Amino acid sequence: MQDVRIEKVTVNIGVGQPGERLDNAEKLLEEITGAKPIRTLAKKRNPVFKLRKGLPIGVKVTLRKEKAIEFLKKAFAAVKNKIKRSNFDNNGNLSFGIKEYIDFPGVKYKPEIGMFGFDVCVTLEKPGYRVKKRKIAKSKVGKRQKVKVDEAIEFIKNMFNVEVE
Repeated sequence: MQDVRIEKVTVNIGVGQPGERLDNAEKLLEEITGAKPIRTLAKKRNPVFKLRKGLPIGVKVTLRKEKAIEFLKKAFAAVKNKIKRSNFDNNGNLSFGIKEYIDFPGVKYKPEIGMFGFDVCVTLEKPGYRVKKRKIAKSKVGKRQKVKVDEAIEFIKNMFNVEVE
């Protein structure tokens, strides 16, 4: 019950505006992950950037189980198997960015799409964490079941041979 595991991997491209660039980001994300992306909407109105609440401004994909592990192997290769300790939060989750999609192994530049970068967020958990999220009989998660930063770093090092600086 103390083993750390990957709950999900979320891949996000924030474009900031609807239109052709958003459609291109959607195509790119589908090609990279092999899953159908969903659009993310603006939560607040910001007249400086010409944003209205509810306007689509990005795309994201959530990967789980085997797809998540395969994607992470490629994503770590894109950052040369090195990540910073500051990429981990207090709950043991990990986030890092890939500046250009051409760094990703097996993907070539496409002029019709343009150049995009994307964010990769890895959510880690231990068995039994579901009691916090379930609909019936929700309960608090004990301290031992929460993933600590050192446990998360050790898990990522062992599973993916990544160097944490």
